[in-house]
Amino acid sequence: MRSEEEGECREYVSMRLEHLRRVAYLLCQDWHAADDLVSTVLLKLFTSWRKARRADNLDAYVRGMLTNAWLDERRRPWRRERAAASVPERAVAGPEPSDRRRIGELLRALGPRQRAVVVLRFYCDMSVEQTARLLGISEGTVKSQSARGLETLRQAVSAKGEW
Repeated sequence: MRSEEEGECREYVSMRLEHLRRVAYLLCQDWHAADDLVSTVLLKLFTSWRKARRADNLDAYVRGMLTNAWLDERRRPWRRERAAASVPERAVAGPEPSDRRRIGELLRALGPRQRAVVVLRFYCDMSVEQTARLLGISEGTVKSQSARGLETLRQAVSAKGEW
């Protein structure tokens, strides 16, 4: 980035920083998270300033970046975790051998791709991105195959009525 472009970017950020923080706070409802979000977006803005400054409405473009970054952060798996008031007293027992046989029967009800996606995502605890990369498919395909596979498993369990 040339020094004049860097100056333009710095000037824009200094003029709009408080507005961006307020928008981020409205999204996050947490000032610390809002500051982190703004920092992430400003780094992206700095690295893509040439593209950003060509936007018809730079403020709208940056607000879009802010919203997308917040949505991306909300999708992260650790955001879905909730703290418990107390730790469970005992560990949950693993599946019994008969349960393993039933799980195998249920998994065989899935097609090969759905089975691979379900096993990688939920047994191996891999992310959507990791699963897609490993299988050589798109992330959207991983998501749709996960949803369909889980629905097939739910139907199979309810049809058997044993669990």
